[in-house]
Amino acid sequence: MSNSPNTPGIAKARLPVAAYGNNFSDVQPVFDTHEARVAADRCYFCHDAPCMTACPTSIDIPLFIRQISTGTPDAAAKTIFAQNIMGGMCARVCPTEQLCEEACVRETAEGKPVEIGRLQRFATDTLMAKGVHPFTRAKATGKKVAVVGAGPAGLSCAHRLALHGHDVVVFDRRAKAGGLNEYGIATYKAVDDFAQQEVAWLLKIGGITVKTGVELGRDISLAALEADYDAVFLGIGLAGVNALRAAGEDLEGVRNAVDFISELRQSADKSALPIGRDVVVIGGGMTAVDAAVQSKLLGAQSVTMVYRRGKEKMSASEYEQDHATQSGVRIIYGAAPVRVLGSTAVEGVEFAYTTEGAGELELGERFVLKADQVFKAIGQTLVAAPIAQDGAKLVKQAGRVWAGGDCAAGGEDLTVTAVAEGRDAAEAIHAALTA
Repeated sequence: MSNSPNTPGIAKARLPVAAYGNNFSDVQPVFDTHEARVAADRCYFCHDAPCMTACPTSIDIPLFIRQISTGTPDAAAKTIFAQNIMGGMCARVCPTEQLCEEACVRETAEGKPVEIGRLQRFATDTLMAKGVHPFTRAKATGKKVAVVGAGPAGLSCAHRLALHGHDVVVFDRRAKAGGLNEYGIATYKAVDDFAQQEVAWLLKIGGITVKTGVELGRDISLAALEADYDAVFLGIGLAGVNALRAAGEDLEGVRNAVDFISELRQSADKSALPIGRDVVVIGGGMTAVDAAVQSKLLGAQSVTMVYRRGKEKMSASEYEQDHATQSGVRIIYGAAPVRVLGSTAVEGVEFAYTTEGAGELELGERFVLKADQVFKAIGQTLVAAPIAQDGAKLVKQAGRVWAGGDCAAGGEDLTVTAVAEGRDAAEAIHAALTA
């Protein structure tokens, strides 16, 4: 829908110019060397390493923390990158409070875990700042692999394949590589164009060609890729957005949260982005939190996030929920949208309180929230048309096509999981090509 500042209540430059730089600065700056050594000294270096078990990429966390504590952060970074080549971004966006840090023995004993995420960022940033790539490409195999999608899964897959000596061509429909990391996360989580810095650094392995502005189903076909390449990896993400299925969702001022976040990430001048005075965000995931918090940072006076179930079922972590409320966002649990109100532009949203029934949610008492801008953050879906056949069957039946990341069955909408799946698919492809 329209994002025009002519829509009533939606305006640009709601804040003084200097406020935007402060609001969108790094949410959690990197440790300095002394702080990192102190934080690393809190690790018990557990022999069973529950933190490592909780990491989707199985990084040897006790080892890299010990390497930091002994003053060798470059070695720590290599330990991280050996399992997760996008460890720099994951250190910024991974929900460590639900994964490695939640499993930390210090968390269990004291309620304060070792700050694994910040330590990971210290190590990876230290090495990347030197412009050094820690791995050397194997001798060329003569095999050629196509990777569709330059997001975390595709880039992770491409890097591991190149490491093994295969030539890789990565195709992506957008103007920049990076996928979710470039277009789908809050600006304050990855400042200074870090997503593009990471892509450039990753490509230093060699053997990878990236072709942007190329869309599967429009410019290339799966059949042609299968004919021209020895293997194909699909990491196309979830390009579709779920509909609200409520009357009035086509009114002016109603937008998809993912489009809003993407536009914000690509804007050099945040003051030029129009935002409503009263913003309502519908959804309970990380995307909803990112849209809500950034609406507040852009100057919205009132931002309310509404989720249809209870707090305990919200997919956004408790840390993210707390961050939202500390940023001035109000969260209403247990309410579902019934209709969007207004004639041509949104004026409010009618909700109904929900209760858990035997099957579907049961709707109860209704209430209205004033709104001049509404963001829908109720999940994304696979656009299967470019694949030309069922995605699940494709993965299981086609001997030369692999898939990973959010487009694959069981996608978890996490950068770290996508990286793990891309890496593991690359190992499977390598095994098949060298059998």
